[in-house]
Amino acid sequence: MELFAEKNQCCGCMACADICPKGAISARADREGFWYPEIRQELCVDCGQCAAVCPLSGGKSEKRSRRYFAAQAKDPALRGVSTSGAMFPILAEQVLEGGGAVYGAAFDGAMRVAHRRAAGREELEPLLQTKYVQSSTAGIFRRVRQDLAEGRQVLFVGTPCQTEALRRFCPEKAPGLVLADLICYGVPSPGVWERYVSHLEKKHCGRLTAFHFRDKRKGNDGHTVSYTAGGQEYVKDYLADLFSAMYFSNLMHRPSCHSCPFTTVERNSDLTIGDFWGVEKVFPEWNDGMGTSLVIVHSERGQALWDRVCGRLRWGECQKEDVLQPRLLSPTQPASKRGRFFALYRALPFGLFLKLFQHHKVRRFLYAE
Repeated sequence: MELFAEKNQCCGCMACADICPKGAISARADREGFWYPEIRQELCVDCGQCAAVCPLSGGKSEKRSRRYFAAQAKDPALRGVSTSGAMFPILAEQVLEGGGAVYGAAFDGAMRVAHRRAAGREELEPLLQTKYVQSSTAGIFRRVRQDLAEGRQVLFVGTPCQTEALRRFCPEKAPGLVLADLICYGVPSPGVWERYVSHLEKKHCGRLTAFHFRDKRKGNDGHTVSYTAGGQEYVKDYLADLFSAMYFSNLMHRPSCHSCPFTTVERNSDLTIGDFWGVEKVFPEWNDGMGTSLVIVHSERGQALWDRVCGRLRWGECQKEDVLQPRLLSPTQPASKRGRFFALYRALPFGLFLKLFQHHKVRRFLYAE
């Protein structure tokens, strides 16, 4: 078996594995904990489908007329349990009410993050909230295509590379598919996350059963982390959580994230959703610390869904210039000592690695030029 792509040219969506008619492609984690496709050359028939479905294989976004909105769910309880202004559950409930299916990221029983299908409102809750971990989509693209073939509407929410992969995977202009991509800071290593979960379980002498990267209980735009381990809840500032601190220090992003072609408003999805950072400059009276969603409508299909849900929202239209936050202008840049960070990660027991990361001298060591 051999690596199927250069690491900085692979986003780990694994659509290539789902589309391969011979099952020649599988996922393997590298030493940084990221998934990459491997190919069994003896099974490959050179059909080219894997290259065609790859979201990083080139191609330009379509020229479209776009609209830009700030939005908040009118239901305060829904805003409280959702990230940003609760745009995702509003869209999802509309699709579910019409008998459709919704796909989004959720924790599994081992606190790994994977995309999951929801066909009813009781299945939607695990898909809410941000997960700052790359989500596995193994088998998901085929399941979406099956739903579409059976005549269901499908809402798929994921990173821009995942949604572009699904757009290429499904039949052209599949009538029931709505693609909503996220304003993405970049994805951190699933391998580091798995070891962090084990660390918390050992530290608190019990299973980790919940983790909220953006807890809103303090009304501080979700700058709080909470988790439950061993039956006990723990709450802290988001940068006091070591995994979040490593993530927002740009030390453990996937290599391809640093050259991401989707950090622009010009995308081929139907909708883009995310935090409306800077809302206080556009709609200052909305800035209550409970989050506001930015919604970019790219297509007629996206506009049609927006028209069906906007009655459940407090919303205002704005201009492109009002929404151009950093991740809609350029990719996240890597920390200068990213390589040194992962060298320590590989060399040391994970508990010691975390202690060293916390230590002031080692933090200077990591960040020093």
